[in-house]
Amino acid sequence: MFLHYLVSELSLNQQDQTESTLDEIFEGYLKSPKLFKRRDVLDSSFVPENLPHRTDQIKQLGYILASVLRGAKPSNILCFGKTGTGKTAVSKYVLNILSKKAPQEGFRIEVAYLNCNSVDTNYRVFADLCSTLGIEVPFTGLATDEVFSRFKSGLDQRDSLFIVVLDEIDSLIKKSGNETLYNLTRINADLTRAKVSLIGISNDLKFKEYLDPRVLSSLSEEEIVFKPYEAPEITDILVERAQIAFQEETLSEGVINMIAAIAAQEHGDARRAIDLLRVSAEITEREGKKVIGQDHVKKAQGAIERNTITEVISTLPLQSKMVILAIHLLEYQIGNSESVSTGDVYEEYARICKETGMDSLTQRRVGDLINELDALGVITARVVSRGRHGRTKEIRFSIPKSLVDSILREDKMLSSNIEW
Repeated sequence: MFLHYLVSELSLNQQDQTESTLDEIFEGYLKSPKLFKRRDVLDSSFVPENLPHRTDQIKQLGYILASVLRGAKPSNILCFGKTGTGKTAVSKYVLNILSKKAPQEGFRIEVAYLNCNSVDTNYRVFADLCSTLGIEVPFTGLATDEVFSRFKSGLDQRDSLFIVVLDEIDSLIKKSGNETLYNLTRINADLTRAKVSLIGISNDLKFKEYLDPRVLSSLSEEEIVFKPYEAPEITDILVERAQIAFQEETLSEGVINMIAAIAAQEHGDARRAIDLLRVSAEITEREGKKVIGQDHVKKAQGAIERNTITEVISTLPLQSKMVILAIHLLEYQIGNSESVSTGDVYEEYARICKETGMDSLTQRRVGDLINELDALGVITARVVSRGRHGRTKEIRFSIPKSLVDSILREDKMLSSNIEW
C-alpha cells in the first residue's frame, strides 16, 4: 500500500514538472519577437501569385491546355525535372487560372491532384478520384475494377473535362505497375460525355523506361522539362517569399544569398532553399532573437540534413537490418542494373543469420519485414509474374546504397560478424 502511494506521488510530481516545463516553453515563445507575418508562404504547398524564372514553362503548359477553352481535350503532359524545380507549383498555377477562365467560355473543367508517394496503389488512385467526384468508396473491400467502374460511371454523368494530375508518378509505376496509367489513357474510348486528360509529374528523367509499350502508345504526351535553378534565380524566389512571410528588418545582410548559394551548389532545389529559410527563422524565434543571422542558417542546415531515413534505419530492429543487409549484399554481387527477388533475399538473410549465430525468421515473416521496409520508403518492392513459376517481388533500394552501407557498418553486431 505504501509502495503504491510512493509511485502515485512520484507520478504526480513528474506530471507537475512536465506541465511546468511546457508552460515555461509556451510563455517564453509568446514573449519572444514575432518574426513571421505569414508562415504559410514558406510552406511547400503554397502557390504564389508570381513564379520567377518559370515563364517559359508556364507558357508551354498554357499553350497545351488552351484547347480546353474551345471544348477540346488537350494532350496528356509529362513534366520532368529534379525536386524543387517548380513542376508542381507551375502545374497548380496554370490550372488555377484555367479553372477560372473555362466557365467564362461555357466549359466545365475539374481537377484532381494526387501525390503518388502516398496514393501509391491502383485502388487508392481510383478511390481518391471517386472522392473528388463525390462518389463514396470504402477505404478497402472492393475489387479495383469495381472502383474504376464507379469512377468511370460517375464521371460520364458530369459532362466535363477531368484533368488528373499525378505528382511523383514514377512512385506509382514502380510500386504498382502500369495498370492505372493504362486505364486512364484508354478511358476516353468508354466515355460519351466527359473526357480525361493527364498531367504526370516526375523527378526521374528515365521514367518512361518503366512504362509498358501499350501505355506509351496510348499516352501521346507532350513533355515539359524543368531545369534546376541557379543561385541568382533562387535568390529572387527567396526575396519574394521573404517579403510576404516576414516582419520588417527580420533578415540580416547576406542571409538570402547564403541560402541561395547553398541550395544552388548542392541541388538547385528552390523548395529546399525555402525550407532552409523557414527553419532558420524558427530557430531564431526559439532563441528569442529579432534578426535571422547566418549562424541560424548553419544551424538550420544541420537540422535539415539529419536525414530522416538514416534515423529510421538506425532505430530498426536487428532482424530488419539483417534483411536490409541481405538486399545490400545481393545488389553488390549482381550490380546496380538488376533487382533481387524475395526468394534471393531470404536465402541471403538465412546465410547471414547462420554466420551471426542468430535464429532466423520464417520466410513469411521476412516477407512481412520487406513490406514494412517498402512502406517506410527504404526499398521498392514490386510484384511481378513469372508465369508458371508464380509471383514474386522485385526489390530495389529507394535510397542511395552508400547511405545504406554507412548505416549498416555503424551497427556493431553486423560489422563484427559479417565479411563485407
